[in-house]
Amino acid sequence: MITSKNTGATRIGFLLVPEFSMLAFSSLLEPLRMANQLSGESLYEWSTIGSSRDPIDASNGIAITPDYSIQDIPQLDAVFVCSGNQIQHQIDNEIIAWVRSLSKRDITLGAVCTGTYLLAKAEALDGHRCTIHWENMASAREEFPHLVISPELFEIDQERYTCAGGIAPLDMILHEIRDSHGADLASAIIEQFMCDRIRDKHDRQRVPLTQRIGTNQPKLAEAVSLMEANIEEPMTLDELSHHVGLSRRQLERLYQRYLQCVPTRYYLELRLERARQLLLQTSMPIVDIALACGFISAPHFSKCYRDTFGLPPRDERRRAAGQVEATKAAKKDKIKSSGLRRTTVCSASAPSAAASPA
Repeated sequence: MITSKNTGATRIGFLLVPEFSMLAFSSLLEPLRMANQLSGESLYEWSTIGSSRDPIDASNGIAITPDYSIQDIPQLDAVFVCSGNQIQHQIDNEIIAWVRSLSKRDITLGAVCTGTYLLAKAEALDGHRCTIHWENMASAREEFPHLVISPELFEIDQERYTCAGGIAPLDMILHEIRDSHGADLASAIIEQFMCDRIRDKHDRQRVPLTQRIGTNQPKLAEAVSLMEANIEEPMTLDELSHHVGLSRRQLERLYQRYLQCVPTRYYLELRLERARQLLLQTSMPIVDIALACGFISAPHFSKCYRDTFGLPPRDERRRAAGQVEATKAAKKDKIKSSGLRRTTVCSASAPSAAASPA
């Protein structure tokens, strides 16, 4: 539970990282607004924070000008990191040091979507359970092997709040509201938002395979789960068949009928998708990525990767890095252009003001 340092409203700051998810941010903020509205009290106050006062673009292109920079924030009870795409390219040593300094103070820290990555880099999650969006889970576990990173929808461990992103922040913050202000208020909020329930932390991040193929194929779901759990050392088809209690032929028919491919192809695509996440979300050497995803050599991995994604892994990483740099340059030009326009307006209005009679 977030502890207020005074007798008034609980004060929460939202640190917006460029390319943050607007959906995750809104899912975190809107329940607080509705809590105030339905209770008729100022239970919560909030403000946005940036590394500077410059506008911050969300991943959907909408820009928000923060209320404060990290140099001039007011006293807060909690700070939540809101981020999204390419988090590893959107943060610098200054913002990491600032978050690290917060972790040493009496303040609750939280993160939505990929914000967990920033908290981990700042060593603010050491000794705490945490979670992150399923797409970033493999890379986070590789980069922070000392952390306990769970596949849960959200984690609340003492003064650390982390969640997967999407609309999961809605469930996490509703748990906070329920614990702080009662179940009736939390229930009234989900009625206003037309949600059927508050999801528990143990709800799945991803849609279970059984919901896509039907619950009458437990053997297929078990085989896929085994594949997902054995990426670094892939199982043979005979081993999979033995573990699920089917013949090799029966297993092949199940994959062809419900997943429209043979088991070996499905397994290869699982491993390549994991490799792509590591390639784009970490700085791991390509040979290490190949080994972590069950390939016998870097050349074999590169060939499989190129056949599937249309370009070799080295070029994929370079292209992604180039896109990030191009985006940053475009944002700098945009800010510079905006500043020039403001200067021009001011200088044009000065002579007119000086010429006007007193």
